[in-house]
Amino acid sequence: MKSFVHLHLHTAYSLLDGACRIKQLMDMVSEQQMPAVAMTDHGVMYGAVEFYKAANAKGIKPIIGCEAYITPGSMHDRDSKVPRNHLVLLATNTTGYKNLSYLTTKAHTEGFYYKPRIDKEILAAHSEGLIGLSACLHGEITAHLVEGNMSGALASAKEYSDIFGKDNFFIEVMDHGITEQRRANKHMLELSRKSGLPLVATNDVHYLKREDAAAHEIMLCMQTGTVMSDPKRMKYSTDQFYLRTRAEMDRLFSEFPGSVDITLDIAERCNFEMEFGTLHFPTYKETGGLEQKDFLIKIGHEGLQRLYNIKDAKNPQNSREKEIMDRFDMELGVIEKTGFINYFLVVWDFIRYALEQNIPVGPGRGSGGGSIVAYALGIISIDPLKYKLIFERFLNPDRVSPPDFDIDFCQARRGEVIQYVKEKYGSDHVAQIITFGSLGAKTVIRDIGRVLEIPYSKCNEFTKMIPDDPKMSLKIALETSPEFKKATETDDELKRIMKHAPVLEGLYRNPGTHAAGVVIGEKPLIEICPLGVDKEKQPVTQYAKEPVEEIGLLKMDFLGLKTLTVIHEAVQLVEKNHGIKIDLLTLPDDDEETYKLLSRADTVGVFQLESGGMRDLIRRIGINNIEEIIAVIALYRPGPMNMLPSYIARKTGKEEIVYDHKLLAPILKDTYGVMVYQEQVQKAANILAGYSLGEADILRRAMGKKKITVMNEQRAKFIKGCRDTNNIDAKLAGKIFDNIAEFAGYGFNKAHSAGYAIVCYQTAYLKANYLSEFMAALISSEM
Repeated sequence: MKSFVHLHLHTAYSLLDGACRIKQLMDMVSEQQMPAVAMTDHGVMYGAVEFYKAANAKGIKPIIGCEAYITPGSMHDRDSKVPRNHLVLLATNTTGYKNLSYLTTKAHTEGFYYKPRIDKEILAAHSEGLIGLSACLHGEITAHLVEGNMSGALASAKEYSDIFGKDNFFIEVMDHGITEQRRANKHMLELSRKSGLPLVATNDVHYLKREDAAAHEIMLCMQTGTVMSDPKRMKYSTDQFYLRTRAEMDRLFSEFPGSVDITLDIAERCNFEMEFGTLHFPTYKETGGLEQKDFLIKIGHEGLQRLYNIKDAKNPQNSREKEIMDRFDMELGVIEKTGFINYFLVVWDFIRYALEQNIPVGPGRGSGGGSIVAYALGIISIDPLKYKLIFERFLNPDRVSPPDFDIDFCQARRGEVIQYVKEKYGSDHVAQIITFGSLGAKTVIRDIGRVLEIPYSKCNEFTKMIPDDPKMSLKIALETSPEFKKATETDDELKRIMKHAPVLEGLYRNPGTHAAGVVIGEKPLIEICPLGVDKEKQPVTQYAKEPVEEIGLLKMDFLGLKTLTVIHEAVQLVEKNHGIKIDLLTLPDDDEETYKLLSRADTVGVFQLESGGMRDLIRRIGINNIEEIIAVIALYRPGPMNMLPSYIARKTGKEEIVYDHKLLAPILKDTYGVMVYQEQVQKAANILAGYSLGEADILRRAMGKKKITVMNEQRAKFIKGCRDTNNIDAKLAGKIFDNIAEFAGYGFNKAHSAGYAIVCYQTAYLKANYLSEFMAALISSEM
């Protein structure tokens, strides 16, 4: 049997209307041996990157498209009585993709009125590389045929044929068992003959299997805020909007010869290839005539001389200075090789601006704390040598992925830094990043319950049976909560909910804006990816964080941290009241009053140490130095908490500190023999088994994901490395590997924890030594 290609399909990114999960879609398309499949979500391109990659991974050709909303007049008119017609657009090449991206962007940023709309004028100007299909009952041509208006249908068909070019526009014929469709279909052959335009058979796919139709109806009620008993609710009148097979399509469209086969011809013409690996970073140009590398070296050396009291960075005078300069040069070599010198300069520039404007900036969070180049530039204020942090955890030469600085700014003034970036690189080069809220395990039960009119109190009872965990799913809940499992078997109302919940769980329900993520491009973003707008009418990418990075855009996290505002105000008050100017970067890290305050758990208002559980913990173990703050922050999380009893017992002398091998002693000494940090995994593999720190980072990632095949390969490599490097026997090496692997899934990034610990120490220091000023700033902030 011949194959067939679905050219009209709504993924989960047609929010609360499409129930096709992309991975499951590709599985079914592959099983049915379809060579290609299209994505045509309503008015958006949200899922294009995920769809493209998932299709390629299955050997299926991805066709990137969109079902656009077309207004008959101008897209700038605001008249709710004017209908919005549907039109399917498919990209055939790079030009088509760029035009599709442009059109969907303009639909959101200029044409939005209830829906993202375009008009025929803008479509005609940007139709190159696009194939148009006439769409469903809401399409202009089909709507005319339903009314028996052949002359209107012919006029519309000619208009679209002129816009796209005769060979690039097709009339869709559908049959979902709907009376109006069949009425239109009676005129389709005549329309095709008179217009000279070919017919193409499509199925308007909104869910994968026919039996998913009932769950899809519930999802539509979620979208429209209605209930199933409402006779006026929006609904699809049949259960035929699923992923039909070629055989089913042949049976339905036997009276339209060639209409099924033509899907293959159209798919053959759609050959857009998405570009990955090309970086679209903005260029920092104000280098005083120097090459970017030389400029970075200049400001880096100035920073090293100031921070480490080095007289001449080019001529180190002793072993300590040589170690510092060797580390700087090594990192610089990797940064240059991986093409990120410009990235460092861009980040350095806006942090420099913030500091010059007296906008509080955090010490840095995330793995960036491992870079001495970043420290020298002032991007972070965490000394990687002091805290034994590893550069390869941040930028791995053996597995290159864009570095990612997470920068905290004063909550109240974060917007000023973003505005500076917009002015520096162009407002059309900068946007925030979209996010998608999904139907989690608890949310889906509440939402389905509302649609089925099950009392909220009852739904709340059901959700309380589900454990609190960000990664919780209904499947996991059934396995881990006997109470929930029993209720699904005995409670009739929960049975009704669970009949549909597995189909809807995890689907997207609404767009949002990433709390911190901002992208900056080297050219207008509309040329790189489609854009939308947020509730404040500010531009946002239509792609989420991971896809944005995959297509090469520079993502920066501009985080707003209220604690920085508190610290800043407290320091100002201290200067006003006592005439003392506190330099947060040179605070003594052995202040006795600070550690007394921490050990008695007087930590209300102290960053990261405020919760009852954390206060109880530090009261039990005591805090004597900043390394212990770093460890406690890393350990007090779900998962690694099971290592806390051993850490406490060893710290308090109730348990002997033992090491699997003496070479682990210097690596684990600061954490009393307990492996707490990801960096310790890297260092252990480096010292014991001769891994480079980059290879050790790959090992760490593999251990975290626990992929059996990869783990077996790494285990053999580790054991061999231990033997060759340190003559450690295979049995002991295997034991060490297994112990590290058991921990690795819970390991915390020490650089991240160190950044948090520095802010923690700053707040504790201020509270311990300047209580009135600190509490005044804290209360003001809360107010």
